[in-house]
Amino acid sequence: MLDKIVIANRGEIALRILRACREMNIKTVAVHSTADATQKHVLLADESVCIGPPQSIDSYLNMPAIISAAEVTDSMAIHPGYGFLSENADFAERVENSGFIFIGPRGETIRRMGDKVSAIKAMREAGVPCVPGSDGPLGDDPEENLRIGREVGYPVIIKASGGGGGRGMRVAHAEGALLNAIALTKAEAKATFDNDVVYLEKFLQHPRHIEFQVLADHHGNVIHLGERDCSMQRRHQKVIEEAPAPGITEKQRAKMGRVCVDACKAMGYRNAGTFEFLYENDEFYFIEMNTRIQVEHPVTEMITGVDIVRAQLEIAAGEKLKYSQQDIRISGHAIECRINAEDPKTFTPSPGPVRLWHAPGGPGIRVDSHIYSGYEVPPFYDSMIGKLIAHGADRSIAIARMRNALSEIVIEGIKSNIALHQEITNHGAFQAGGTDIHYLEKRLGL
Repeated sequence: MLDKIVIANRGEIALRILRACREMNIKTVAVHSTADATQKHVLLADESVCIGPPQSIDSYLNMPAIISAAEVTDSMAIHPGYGFLSENADFAERVENSGFIFIGPRGETIRRMGDKVSAIKAMREAGVPCVPGSDGPLGDDPEENLRIGREVGYPVIIKASGGGGGRGMRVAHAEGALLNAIALTKAEAKATFDNDVVYLEKFLQHPRHIEFQVLADHHGNVIHLGERDCSMQRRHQKVIEEAPAPGITEKQRAKMGRVCVDACKAMGYRNAGTFEFLYENDEFYFIEMNTRIQVEHPVTEMITGVDIVRAQLEIAAGEKLKYSQQDIRISGHAIECRINAEDPKTFTPSPGPVRLWHAPGGPGIRVDSHIYSGYEVPPFYDSMIGKLIAHGADRSIAIARMRNALSEIVIEGIKSNIALHQEITNHGAFQAGGTDIHYLEKRLGL
């Protein structure tokens, strides 16, 4: 087993990793920026190393500083969490070339899945259903691109091959808008991702966002942990997630889970990963694979009883999966609300001191958060300050518990999006289940 790891992240995921390590008697090293010296996981870790000033580029994205921290603390491995360097293939390779274990997939796998064009090609080869589209990057021939658009059928969406985080996408509703959409997306992709390769897909009108969690070890064993519904989104950013997905049958779950498992085996995948699909008219279409732990992993943990972070650590240590597919049983329903330090109406970030923090409780309630009374939310990073998870015997109980928990939270000193979550969970469309990815933005008039 690993004896000491560097946690190369911040916030609630860093604390989540630290807690898993403490359960397993693994020592921890918290690397942090100067702005995060009082983060909870930094105060609780066995050791801490300051790796730079507040700006991410100088700290949490500083590969040499993070690897040096592993060297000076005699650590064995580095856990990247999510965001920052978690899906950076160069970082994964540099970690392993420096003699440490990267707690995640191999660099070559991250690189292949990080490029959307190569990821779709790999999925097609593995038999995973994909959205109809250009089957590769768009070239510079306008007539050929117009032909592809007509063949796929409008509306279509242009996507950056190296895109992510909801950026690098543009919809063309008619042929007259296609060439301009391609040019604008290429320019944005070059400026944002330093990669102007774009491709075209059919734009689905009312899809849901359904994803499947997988775990794979070094010994060829792969399992899936069922699906999550992440359709409640704003500007392609998830707001509420739940598991299992409303309306997905056992037969559909088994079929798509098997497809994901087979794809992992075909590519030699290892550690935790997530296959993301658009789901419309009872059909699944692959859109991307996340080669890391997900923000929304707690809802899967709550319905399966599998500790995904612990599994990541065990896999990284070379152990075999402790579960077979037959061992995985889905129990009840779980919902997660992302709690952000932001204005609930304008979504403007609200950094500053937390004068008072009171977490909710009760049956089936879990709170993953790094904040505390007196903590100062810095202005340099993502505004998420925690996650509220509710589990119940069925979806209606989970919703009732979530509504209770939202009414109990106290956060004073900063603004939060709790009021938005209350509005959503009280609304009939959410309570009925099965809303598409456009529901929230339409509701908010965006």
